[in-house]
Amino acid sequence: MSYSVLDTKKIINVVKYRWLWILISVIFLMPGIIAMLWSVKTYPTHTPLLVGIDFTGGTIIKYSVNTEVSTNDIGKIRLDLSKNNVDNPVIQVLRPVTTEADSNIKNIISVKTKFSENGQNETIDAVSEVITADYPEAQLVEVSSVGPVLGKQLFINSLIAITLALLAIVIYLTVRFHFEFALVACIALFHDVLCVVGIFSILGLLCGVTIDSLFITAVLTVLGYSVNNTIVVFDRVRENLKFYSKKATYDEIVNASVNQTLARSINTSLTTLLVLCSLYFLGGVTTKDFVLVLIIGVVAGTYSSIFLANALIVVWNKFEQAKKAKTAQ
Repeated sequence: MSYSVLDTKKIINVVKYRWLWILISVIFLMPGIIAMLWSVKTYPTHTPLLVGIDFTGGTIIKYSVNTEVSTNDIGKIRLDLSKNNVDNPVIQVLRPVTTEADSNIKNIISVKTKFSENGQNETIDAVSEVITADYPEAQLVEVSSVGPVLGKQLFINSLIAITLALLAIVIYLTVRFHFEFALVACIALFHDVLCVVGIFSILGLLCGVTIDSLFITAVLTVLGYSVNNTIVVFDRVRENLKFYSKKATYDEIVNASVNQTLARSINTSLTTLLVLCSLYFLGGVTTKDFVLVLIIGVVAGTYSSIFLANALIVVWNKFEQAKKAKTAQ
């Protein structure tokens, strides 16, 4: 007996519950979209995310302290900084990954200020005066500064990079597959990016998390990872359509193709997540946001490549079939 695509063991039924997968995506994306709209309305930069000094220009000054810093302490620091002519400071408390040499460091206080035309040294002196008044043992550990012109140029270049990456993906998928596959893959990619951006927009509103150039790098990485997963499934769909289009329906072929690649997709994603989670919990503070983007992107990309993309391609096919039937009448 010859092997048939219909012999594949069905673990999930993507086609039967296609509207459920689409609904789950919509429900999951809504909080992020609302957060982005609110951010555009409330942030001075009118951006959907809280952008860091890489894009707006400014100075970040970090101090290590050997005592715990509470929410009330942050409020007092902000008030004292305002009294010391440091306008609209953004204050974050980071918990470092300690070693034996610095095991007494409990927190790192990060103070972000606007770019000062009077000079960086005056800003550092003003912030240091306030921090050392409350925390005499505080040590200055890092100062980074970016001018507003350079920040704006970096932001524009980042948008261009993402646009070019998406355009290249569309061209590649259109050449390798049919146009509808390319379109659905791009919708799935947009879904993945929107998941990342939406969650970081929420984190920006609730926790003051900012994005920098590393965020753009992580988003581009997510695009590459997600489209790779989607291509694996679509390639199997294309191959099965070539050999079994007369023996099985389109829905059956899509279902079988998803189940044939399911183990590969899940195993690849799980092993990737194990590494990323290790980096997130055991790695340095400076890479946490970068790794978090990748974690969100891998989870969203795995879901979209298995469920959303295939649900959409089935919906597209049914729409095309209905249109052809209507034209034939």
